[in-house]
Amino acid sequence: MRHEIKYLKKAADRHGAGLETQMLNNIKLSPETVDLAKGAAAVSVFVNDHVDSTILTRLNELGVKHVATRSAGFNHIDTVAAKHMGIAVSRVPAYSPHSVAEFAVALILAANRRVVTAASRIKQGNFSLTGLVGFDLHGKTVGVVGTGKIGQCFIKIMLGFGCRILCHDPFPSPEVAAWPNVTYAPLDTLFTESHVLSLHCPLTPETKHLINEDSLDRMRDGVLLVNTSRGGLIDSLALIRALKVQRVGAAGLDVYEHEADMFFEDHMDAGDAFFVDKSFARLLSFQNVVITGHQGFLTHEALERIMDTLFLNVRAFLLLSPDTDEEKSMRKALAGNLVF
Repeated sequence: MRHEIKYLKKAADRHGAGLETQMLNNIKLSPETVDLAKGAAAVSVFVNDHVDSTILTRLNELGVKHVATRSAGFNHIDTVAAKHMGIAVSRVPAYSPHSVAEFAVALILAANRRVVTAASRIKQGNFSLTGLVGFDLHGKTVGVVGTGKIGQCFIKIMLGFGCRILCHDPFPSPEVAAWPNVTYAPLDTLFTESHVLSLHCPLTPETKHLINEDSLDRMRDGVLLVNTSRGGLIDSLALIRALKVQRVGAAGLDVYEHEADMFFEDHMDAGDAFFVDKSFARLLSFQNVVITGHQGFLTHEALERIMDTLFLNVRAFLLLSPDTDEEKSMRKALAGNLVF
């Protein structure tokens, strides 16, 4: 994608010696484009690429043995099919957890204090304060689902606001559990007690539609919901219903469960024809909902780290028998970045 080009070129200069790199800007991996990978040992994909069994079968026929995703999550790749075909899948598990955590906080502030609505009004000459009342974050309970690197960064920031933190993770961190004002609790406790609920967990069969009609019904009235992880964590129709009855007081969404065919592209010329997804159009209509286009990761630091890791993953995979200390270090790093 265009925003990645300069970072990709810099990473190629640093780590691409001996590698022939072909950049296919703004071309999604699809049945129509997959043959562009002919002759490649590896392909790099992103979260909006559908790497299903059909695509993987064709990549395997073309001789591709490594799919390197430029993301931490890999739910867009059929890893079962890839493993069956002997195609390695690598990812970027840690690029800049601060970038996503900080963006989650930005969405909280924007949604809570109606920043987008206020700024839009000012441009139209409307300085009225009607409908812009928010609440203090200080002293509020913030629920955090997922305490990996991003979740931990987010918790530290919210502690700085003077919040009480309830968190949930199937693999609790002893370090996080020891932090003052932080308590691990069952999901139901997070749902019932949180003033703000922020999602930082991966999308798996177990977490799909974690936020649904039942869980929303258990939340306190006026809860502020934030999702910077994966769109499929939230049942969009259930969220719309909860917004209508003000069970959810505000929402900040950087992801959407059907984003793959919309995000990362300019649809301005499409006009009203673009809004074929009625649920997305309805979410946009709420003044208390802030939606962005999966940009939580989008900082200079994160993009540099993503591209560096991408090239190191590819180079390390191609090293059949590492000899130097540097090569051995690369192979060791790759082992931590491989999905399997």
